[in-house]
Amino acid sequence: MFRIWGKIFKDNHLIQDMVYENSDLSINRTKKIFAGVHEFCLAFDLQEPIWLDKNIAEFKRIDKTRFLQDNFIESIDFDYLEIQVIDED
Repeated sequence: MFRIWGKIFKDNHLIQDMVYENSDLSINRTKKIFAGVHEFCLAFDLQEPIWLDKNIAEFKRIDKTRFLQDNFIESIDFDYLEIQVIDED
């Protein structure tokens, strides 16, 4: 099972979190990650963040990244959205 954890932080406090699970073996890892981010944004009532080069590099390196205000077109009322892979097939 593939699981990814989405967390919203403000002032170093966890405000909201959610775990997205996907057990479909026919879908590749990248599609599962994008599906997870999409589900987080629906649940947290956010627009989807823009993946910058630094996010891609960080996620490839440590399976974790933070989306700051620079990743969103609209203003956000929190410090960052963090995603992290917690379990893979």
